Amino acid sequence: MRRRSFIASLPLAVAGSVSISNSDKALGQNTSSSEPELPKFQPAGADRFVRPDVHAGDRVSGASFASRSAAMGCSGAAGTAHPLATLTAIETLKRGGSAIDAAVAANACLGFLEPTSSGIGGDCFAMVWDPKLGRVVSLAGSGRSPRSLTLETVRARAKDGVIPKYGAISISTPGALDAWWTLHQRYGRLKWSELFAPAIHLCETGVPVPQIIGFYIKRNLAIFTRAGSGLEETANAMHTYAPSGQAPNEGDVFRNPDLARTYRMIAEGGRDVYYDGPIAQTIDAYFKRIGGWLSRDDLRDQHAEWGDPLVTKYRGVDVYAMAANTQGLATLQMLNILENFDLRTMGFQSSASIHAQTEAKRLAYEDRARYYADPHFAKIPIEWLKSKAYAAERAKLIRPDRILTPVYPGQAPSHGDTTYFTVSDAHGTMISMIQSNFRGMGSGLVADGLGFMFQDRGELFSLQDGHPNLYQPGKRPFQTIIPGFATKDGMPWMSFGVMGGDMQPQGQAQIIINRVDYGLDIQAAGDSPRWHHEGSSQSMGEDAPGLGPKGVLRLEAGVPEATRRALVDLGWPMGASDGGFGRYECIELRKSGSDRVYAAATEMRADGVALAY
Repeated sequence: MRRRSFIASLPLAVAGSVSISNSDKALGQNTSSSEPELPKFQPAGADRFVRPDVHAGDRVSGASFASRSAAMGCSGAAGTAHPLATLTAIETLKRGGSAIDAAVAANACLGFLEPTSSGIGGDCFAMVWDPKLGRVVSLAGSGRSPRSLTLETVRARAKDGVIPKYGAISISTPGALDAWWTLHQRYGRLKWSELFAPAIHLCETGVPVPQIIGFYIKRNLAIFTRAGSGLEETANAMHTYAPSGQAPNEGDVFRNPDLARTYRMIAEGGRDVYYDGPIAQTIDAYFKRIGGWLSRDDLRDQHAEWGDPLVTKYRGVDVYAMAANTQGLATLQMLNILENFDLRTMGFQSSASIHAQTEAKRLAYEDRARYYADPHFAKIPIEWLKSKAYAAERAKLIRPDRILTPVYPGQAPSHGDTTYFTVSDAHGTMISMIQSNFRGMGSGLVADGLGFMFQDRGELFSLQDGHPNLYQPGKRPFQTIIPGFATKDGMPWMSFGVMGGDMQPQGQAQIIINRVDYGLDIQAAGDSPRWHHEGSSQSMGEDAPGLGPKGVLRLEAGVPEATRRALVDLGWPMGASDGGFGRYECIELRKSGSDRVYAAATEMRADGVALAY
């Protein structure tokens, strides 16, 4: 996705007159060849700075590259990947619902509105600021592999040691709906049945397909119908998402009456209708018919798990991450390493800053490939991995004038399609929630008449003997989806997330750095051009040959050309900007005297919107 090719200014109190050349001098990097000294920031008003080498006048206040201002309100806020889901969340709050009620209602809508990233065939993770407890709690709604599917069968179906991307072999038990139920049981204020009414109405009446979602529906259906895709059947998926025989175009009204019927059963019968009732029976019969393994017994045994999130302190801010079987620890490892560098002095969007961040990512992702797995099946050295002492040792490996080599080649999963959303309410509860079918719309399989696709998260198991993420029946696969949360001085500060496979820890770290080191507000922090590195070691398939020992670094179009040239001169293999830079939503809690003020932000990379009231 092309970005406006200019970079914004920073507030005087944060940015001062730091220039990109100063950053490289701070690291001892030679700047004479490719990255000339850029003009210093010049004041253009009480709360805005511009540089003579960028456009002025795009905005009269704030960062010039920000796509909009954050939405603010005192009673509640929501940000999702679709305007109608955000409206549903706000309306749920106005009816007296909690942030959790609003999040569940919005997620149910997204299962229809954004089937390319979400649905009740997938998994779900959440972090909640509980004002009564005065702390962050986490919920892992991650499904397990089918108990009847053996390692021998998976290996027999694998190609070149990689679990197939699509079809029944890649399916794990859906955990999303059970997670919704578990959240509602603890934090719900409205009746369970009320939460599904908006989604049922949208499914039946229909909604025009947005631009980005429409693009991905077409792309996914083309994959499912392509010869040799490995799918057991495609008729149900086409019936659900292309009932006319053609994928919907942008602006075409799309309906899903099958999903409406499924939601109505869930609204009336609760969780057990899905996991041990008529829906489970339909799922069981479907997989028996097509020769799959997911069963009613697997569904009956599915239960989300409450836990304590991981946390690290980054320059005075407590940053939280999901534990369990996720890659959340990678965000904390990156920040711990980067705390050893003066990113502020290096300069916003400088080559030195991006170089250090990318190297930190590479180091953290080597640990991600080696250690991350389901803690019920493997002992993970979490305390060591997230320790400041370990991070300091890893930071010593980063050199300002060269790229760390060797590293293990291979491309970490970078095409996971995920929906993130966040909601806050008048009682002080904030929820950071992420949900996904994993790769695009999922496995390509839709059970008869149910209107939703099953996830293909099982692809992310390893087939390497001795690896903690080695496939086993009844085990949770490595998970890429991670919500984000940050607190200051023991109070909630930001509920946020960046969607998109392996981009998520990279994107979360960039948001925290943009806010803490560079002083950007929540809207500008998300709109700021991003970097994305591909090519770290992992053992879950998707290893792409030809990336080389340094991988590939991709920069959005808004990164200064001088920075891009300096990174190329340093030796970074530069890939094209491919739109794989994640999508972001955020709610910030601010104080105005004795009043609670929520600020909500989204970005231009997706179809979503953030609102507050």
